[in-house]
Amino acid sequence: TTVTMKVFAVLFSFLAVAGAFAPMQTTRSSTALSASFWDTIFEMDLFEPQKDQNDYGARNKKNLSVGKVGSGSYVPDGLSLAEYQKIRDGDAAKAKANYDRNVKKAGKFLDFTEFYTKRGTDTSSSWFKSPTRGHTMAKTKYDFQDLKDGKAYDGSA
Repeated sequence: TTVTMKVFAVLFSFLAVAGAFAPMQTTRSSTALSASFWDTIFEMDLFEPQKDQNDYGARNKKNLSVGKVGSGSYVPDGLSLAEYQKIRDGDAAKAKANYDRNVKKAGKFLDFTEFYTKRGTDTSSSWFKSPTRGHTMAKTKYDFQDLKDGKAYDGSA
């Protein structure tokens, strides 16, 4: 029986040694994320519910308003509640008019190629001798030609 035990121990040790040098089964887990997950992320359209919510002028479609002054609201000294509300309403109307004025200007721009060709930069250097050196001058609010009486303002902005 000791011989049997010795034979069994030798066979067991051979199996252990053979198992130690045998190639391991590699079942690596994939580190790549599923393509459908990234497709879902990259194909998201944040403006899907309302396509024009971020367009210029979209503020007019939103329900924005200045809060009404109530009995517990702050009112500056020297003003009544109605006077202060009138001032706030006037400021809100002024801000809306300014926004609407800017919305009307949306999409209007000067084409650089047209400007470049009109100026003559592409064919000659005569633009360099002009008083403005090829620049388009902005319209000013005041008339600087006649300054003897100070600034003259014609009322147009």
